[in-house]
Amino acid sequence: MAAAQAGDQRAYTRVLNDSVALIRAVARRQGVAVDALDDVVQETLFTVHRVRHTYDPLRSYDAWLSAIAARRAIDLLRSHGRREQREVHDEFALDTHADREDASAGTERAQDALLLRKAIETLPPGQREAVEQLGLKERSLAEAAQSTGRNTGALKVNLHRALKTLRDRLHGES
Repeated sequence: MAAAQAGDQRAYTRVLNDSVALIRAVARRQGVAVDALDDVVQETLFTVHRVRHTYDPLRSYDAWLSAIAARRAIDLLRSHGRREQREVHDEFALDTHADREDASAGTERAQDALLLRKAIETLPPGQREAVEQLGLKERSLAEAAQSTGRNTGALKVNLHRALKTLRDRLHGES
């Protein structure tokens, strides 16, 4: 990797190719399913490309790469976990689901959603962006940081402040 940092394209290609096996092993240790390993490999290699300047040649490349791969694996698992929570896996769900929802409950939910949306719109831009990216679009911190150009720390702070503000506003109106 040190040679790759110095501009040796062959060394860079070789280090990326040689990294795939370690990335796959780290992802498997994190609990990533076999069919999702290629996603972790791709995201990790993309991250390595973006942050290759941060590698310190005096330290272990494998340890540096393993840390990045573990983070990308965790991002993928979180993303899949959020999706799993929203999906229905009951084969009889359509048979037992009521055709019509109780009108008053539906109206109340719609009013709550509208109230929340209006409260989000009143947040300062950074806080609103953090809520939209991390809460509404359910992106990982890495995805939101890449999308917004903000660092993950700023996104965390903005989200924390936004949630506190929303809690205060919505509970204050109750």
